[in-house]
Amino acid sequence: MATTASTASHASLASVTLEVADLEAAQRFYTAFGVADHLRLKASAATATGFRGFTLALTVSGPATVDGFLRAAVDAGATVLKPAAKSLWGYGGVVQAPDGTIWKIATSAKKDTGPATRRIDEMVLLLGVEDVKATKRFYVGQGLTVAKSFGGKYAEFASDGSGALKLALYKRSGLAKDLGVPADGDGSHRVVLAGAGAPFTDPDGFTWE
Repeated sequence: MATTASTASHASLASVTLEVADLEAAQRFYTAFGVADHLRLKASAATATGFRGFTLALTVSGPATVDGFLRAAVDAGATVLKPAAKSLWGYGGVVQAPDGTIWKIATSAKKDTGPATRRIDEMVLLLGVEDVKATKRFYVGQGLTVAKSFGGKYAEFASDGSGALKLALYKRSGLAKDLGVPADGDGSHRVVLAGAGAPFTDPDGFTWE
């Protein structure tokens, strides 16, 4: 059963930093992809194998805009993990950036009501976690407010209302399946989250600064 909570006053996710092996190459890719203004990058030699346990999801206005973002990503060097297709929930596809980050671009609309744009309506950082309920409780303890919750399957936290960045939790195995990749992986997540308050590391090893 879904639940909602008040968003009057709460901590929230302020920014996402991707750790990349080649900073200049990553900057070129994300500029061409069209998301450079929505995230930060820093050079890192941390090792990671397989699924890194998260994805960044873009919500846009319609199928043509989905196709435009996917085409820009592929032209810049991304690998298609799931070609764009209609689903029960709308239309979308999944790509993997040259630095290894997985991106999902989707819309709830199944038909275009206007021309394609380069506008991002919302960006969601989806963390794949072992125990959604436990990790949700941890984040509530850190001051985040639950906006949506579907039992032990999914939880979404309220944003600060000033931008399009949100944090959500998904069962790790379910997230990997949705992205079309094996769930196995270890090493660094190669992503750093930022928000108000003191630094911490969550139960699944995601770090906040």
